[in-house]
Parts: sequence; structure tokens; C-alpha cells
Amino acid sequence: MFQFFPGREVLRMGGGEFPDGKDFSKGESGHPFIAHKSEDGAREEPILEHLLKTARLAREFAGVFGAGDLGELAAMGHDTGKYSREFKRRIRENGPRVDHSTAGAKELYRLGSAEAALCVAGHHVGLPEEGSPGDLPDKPSLFGRLKREIPNYSAFAGEVIFSPPGKRVFETEFERMFFTRMLFSALTDADYLATEDFMTGGKVTRGGYDGIPALLAAFERYAEEKKWDAPKNDLKWMRRDILGWCRKAARGERGLYSLTAPPGAGKATASLAFALHHGVKHGLRRVIYVIPHTSLIEQTAKKFREILGAGNVLEHHSGASFDKDDDGFDDKLRLSAENWDAPVIVTTGAEFFGSLYGRRPSQCRKLHNIAGSAVIFDEPQTIPLKVLRPCVKAIGALVRDYGVTAVLCTATQPALGRFFPEGMKVREICPDQEGLYKRFRRAKLLPVGKQSLGAVAGRMSGMEAALAVLTTRKQAYELFAALPKHGRFHLSALMCPAHRLEVLGEIKRRLKDPEKPPCRVAATSLIEVGAELDFPAVFRTEAGLDSILRAAGLCNREGENPLEESFVYIFEPEDTPPASLKKYIAIYRETAERAEDLGSPEAVKAYFDALHQWEEDVLGERGMDEENILRIIEDGFQGGKMPFLEVDRRFQLMSGHTKAVLIPWDGKARKIRRALLQGKLSRKRLREAGPYLVNVYPGHFEALKRAGAILTVGKDLAVLATETIGEEPAVYSKETGLSLLEEDFTQG
Repeated sequence: MFQFFPGREVLRMGGGEFPDGKDFSKGESGHPFIAHKSEDGAREEPILEHLLKTARLAREFAGVFGAGDLGELAAMGHDTGKYSREFKRRIRENGPRVDHSTAGAKELYRLGSAEAALCVAGHHVGLPEEGSPGDLPDKPSLFGRLKREIPNYSAFAGEVIFSPPGKRVFETEFERMFFTRMLFSALTDADYLATEDFMTGGKVTRGGYDGIPALLAAFERYAEEKKWDAPKNDLKWMRRDILGWCRKAARGERGLYSLTAPPGAGKATASLAFALHHGVKHGLRRVIYVIPHTSLIEQTAKKFREILGAGNVLEHHSGASFDKDDDGFDDKLRLSAENWDAPVIVTTGAEFFGSLYGRRPSQCRKLHNIAGSAVIFDEPQTIPLKVLRPCVKAIGALVRDYGVTAVLCTATQPALGRFFPEGMKVREICPDQEGLYKRFRRAKLLPVGKQSLGAVAGRMSGMEAALAVLTTRKQAYELFAALPKHGRFHLSALMCPAHRLEVLGEIKRRLKDPEKPPCRVAATSLIEVGAELDFPAVFRTEAGLDSILRAAGLCNREGENPLEESFVYIFEPEDTPPASLKKYIAIYRETAERAEDLGSPEAVKAYFDALHQWEEDVLGERGMDEENILRIIEDGFQGGKMPFLEVDRRFQLMSGHTKAVLIPWDGKARKIRRALLQGKLSRKRLREAGPYLVNVYPGHFEALKRAGAILTVGKDLAVLATETIGEEPAVYSKETGLSLLEEDFTQG
């Protein structure tokens, strides 16, 4: 892709010599063009050294999806604009800001690669739209920027010459845009890692994780220790069967699979077994487990750590942004963005899909690490209907073009297969769905009509243990407040993961205690995925049938009580449900009127048939892509092609972009809080912060700021203003979590 003048030595990562014999990588000053300066000012990194480090990494990262040459080219061009006197003045004398990204974009566009040019143009602030040839220089599109007057950077030609890349052909604009985002990921991660290598003096090491074969061995050792293959009761025999089917199916080819099994069937560990066995067979690089946005991500991550070792599992809650200005002068912020380099990732659907349709480096840096992986989607039917088609389209692209095997892991059958490209078959792992349902049936679903929260609290108060799953946070809070104080618990997404884990631990202890102390829980729907709790009775507000069945999976989960004594009470609350749920509830009611057994495969099929008919008749394609995201990708936006900014804006609007607040829950969290306030940001520190973050919507975030309740430390990240949490409810309650202040109570 590029060549050097004769006699110029290619530098190795971490050091090397320039033609005049000085080793600037070790700190000698005086080289005319430098990329970075250490924090203490004692060391300078020549641009060429940084370009070569970045190019080596970008070639490796993009090579996974067959674009190593283009990744290398983009990396060699990304800092071309630093070959200017103005940038030298900026970095050595703290001079005015300098646009250093446009220069490389101009060079790569001349070579015929608009995709690489877009990546270079946006490698600090985010991918711009391509625009149209008529764009003027003041427009921030690629075509507009190509016409700008920028500082003279011609000195770059004294160190490197670019060669034209091979021609790439894309069938659709969606493919081209998706590829550009993946290439952008390879470039930004390579750039950040190379910069981090210099800034830390080579002290940060990549990797250090176990490979997939070692993780499979750890899984099988754990299974043997727990005697999963020699179960002691019928329920565990059934879970063993599902585990066996997953091991067998893993021998198949890469592609698209579904794992459909009832709640309580052990789908999380069984799907992990599939992914690890499949990964060893096909040389996959990692396993990514994608959980619904408001679920107990920390519970699944905790289980996986127990099986595979804590250091191999990354739990990623937050998409906090640290993208800064275009000259990249504040490296600490951007270097802290997550890159998913661990072998097992547990994250949310909002983070996963938001990144695939994002444009900012902090969103996209990790994307290249999805290629060549097994991705498990837990309960994919919970993907918001208004972005369903874009999300399914992205899954299809990953499977078809990026070496991904995807597993749709669900307790129901959402029939997403019809949305995938023609010829992309969904292979079911578990045979005999009807037989599985009969074997796993452990509770009866009983609609009980309209009930006040006070009445439900009264019923629960007469029980030793009971769970109520509510639609909104307001309902969960009000029901919790109505329960007897002794033995009451609350769970919602307004509690940080570390807080929720403590509460879950106490709930599990009480449920297993032979003395049977009271245990009454008011929770939002986040408890439905990943909790693995076992209550003798469950109350559920009306919702979609799939949500009700997930709640039912927490009733008599281990089958220790007779079926005739285990009930899930489905009730209509007095307040009006959120508009987004009204149609699901209406179709549930229609199904309940006709079905003899609400949990049967026949009832589930009838529910989804009616739902899909409504989707097609009333919504059409637009209803499952409410903001017309796929259309503007193909047709452009306001006359311009590759509308990254508009796609990102529309997707975040539909999927619910969130910001994060760090809660000083314990001593470790308080230490992280102090470090963040001092500007000490790193990927390691942000990973450590994950268990203490509460994700909130922008309106809630701004309300907390206005109230003086939080202090911002990044665009999308803040810390609680106080370092301690009082016993009495204030901004953060030890019982119910973060106060909602001015925001309406919502789902989650």
C-alpha cells in the first residue's frame, strides 16, 4: 500500500532509527515532525514512528475481515496533516488548534478510496457524511472538507509515498457504509493503542487473556465439577439434554442459529457451550453475549466469570463518550474508550447495536473485534420494534460478510428469520419445542383482572416469598413502599450493578434459607433475564406474552413445588400502560381469551402470528424502521451519500441513547470517583467503574445536573456530587437507587 524511499529503515513497534542515526523514539528531541509529546514533556514521538505502529495494528485488525491492506493505508495517512509547521507549533508551544485530519483524507481520496478517506477525516471527532461533489468548503462533509484550505503538509512526501489501493465493489450503500464503519474501527483502535504505547512508555500490554480453546477446557472442567452430565433430578436431566444439543450443533458451519427453550432451561450456559465448541472448530476469536438493555447484565457476567475466570470476561454497561476536538490534543480522554479486546464480552443490546450504527470513535473503536466472533443474542424479540429491521440487517451483515456466527437465544419463537436476507437459513439447535414445554412446565398462568398496587401488596404480604414484576419504575417504587418493611426488596435499572448484586445475593440467601425469612420483591422487567431466582408465586402486570413467560420462568424455577400450587398472577394495574406497550397488551388479551394454556407453544405461536400480522398490516416496513434509517442509507440524506451523522442521530433517538452516573457505592467506587474527578481516565479504570454506573436518559442526566446532584467528567459520564450515600433516601437511596427527580417514571 505504501513504500519508503531507499535507505529509510522501517521502524519496529517501540523503537528504531531514523536515517540520521538519532533514536527519537527513546526521547531525543529535535526531529522536525512529531506526533505526540509525553505528559512531562521529556519525550517526543516522531510522526513516522507513530504511523508505522498504527499501520501494523490496523493491518492486523482489518485483516480479520479481508481489508488489511486498506487498514494499513488508512493508518499511514491518518496523521499526514501533522507534517506542518502549524501543528509543530501546536504541540511544542501549545499553539492554536490545527485541522490535521483533512490532509490525509485528501491524499487517500486522490488514490480512489473514499472509504479510507472518510475514516481518516473522522478519526478524532467521528465519521462525517460523504456528501456530494457540489458541497462547499464550509460544509463538514467529506466533499466539503476536500475543498478546504489547510496548512501545508507537503513534508510528508519526504518520508512516505502512498500507492493506490485495490478497487472494492459493494452491492449496496448499506454494505459500503457498514464496511467503512468497520474500517474506521480498525483505524481508531490502532491509533489509540499506538498512542497509548508511546504515552505510557510501553507499559500497557495488549492481550494476556486465555484463548477460546483454554476457555472451552475451563467450561468443561466446571461442568464436570458441577456434575452437569450426571444430573440428580428430572429438571437437571432436561438441562443436560439442551447442553448436549448445543455441543452437537456447534459442529455445524458458521452462520445463523436459534436456541429456543423454555425459561429455566439453562440457555445462558448452554449457549456459551455452543459458542466455545463452535469457536474452537472455526477458530473464532471471542464470544459476545448481548442482553436486553434493562436486564441484569452483571448477573450473567458473574456466572461466566465463575466458569471461565474473572480476567477473561468483560462486562460493558456504558457507552460513555470521550470524543474530543479534531486535533486530538487531549489523548487521555479518547484513549479510555472501550475496545472489547477480551475473549468474552457481556453487553447490552443498546450498546451493541448503537455502536454498529454509530459514528463516534468511542462507539466504533470496538467494532472490528466483533468480526470472527460468536455473538449470542439473549431474547432478541425484545429489540425495540421501531429499530427491528436495522438491527436484524446488521446481524445479517455480520454473519454474511464478517465471519460471525449469531445465536438467537430465546424462550419463545419470535420468527425473526423472515427479516434476514434470502438464503440465510436460521438453524434451530433444540428439537421438539412442544416436548420441551411439557417437560419444563412448572407454573400456571392465571389472569386476575384489574388490581390496585395496594391490593397486590396485600396479597404478597400474606406470603413468605413473592415476586412482583412491574411495567414502570413508578409502579415498582410504589409497590415496594406499600410492602411491610421487613424482608422487602426493590430492583430496577436505577440501582447500580454492584448494588443490585448485593440485593440479589440477599434475596437468594433468603429464598434458600430453611427458616424461610420473608422475601418480597418489587422489580421492573430487568429481573426477567439473567436473575435465576425461584419464587413460589409471581405477580406480573400485563405485557406482551413473551415478557409474561419470562417472568413465569422465575416461579417454581427448580420444580420443587407442585404445578397445582405454583401461580403467576397476571393483573391489569390501575394506571394507563406506556403507549409503546398498548398493542402488545391488546394482543396478549386476545390470546388469553382464546388459549386454554397461555404458556403452550400453540398460544405463543398465536400471539406472535397476531403480532406479526399487525406489524405488516398497520406498520409495514416503516413501522419496524420508524426513522427510515435503511432508506436514507441507500438513498442518501439531503442530497449527500453516506449520512453517518444522520443515521447515528436517528438510531440513538429510537433506541434510547443513555448517559452514565457513577455511584460511590463502596470504597473501590469512591477511589474511582476521585480518580475520575482528577482526570485520571483509562480503559482499565472505566472497566472497573462498570459495576458502579447507572445509565440514565439525557433528560434525567440534565435534571440531575441542574439539581447539583452530579459532577460531569466527560460528555456522557458524571459522578455523584457526594462521596457517601446516606441511610435516608436522597439522590441515591440504599433501597431504591437513583432518584428520578424531574423525569417521569419509565420502564426499566
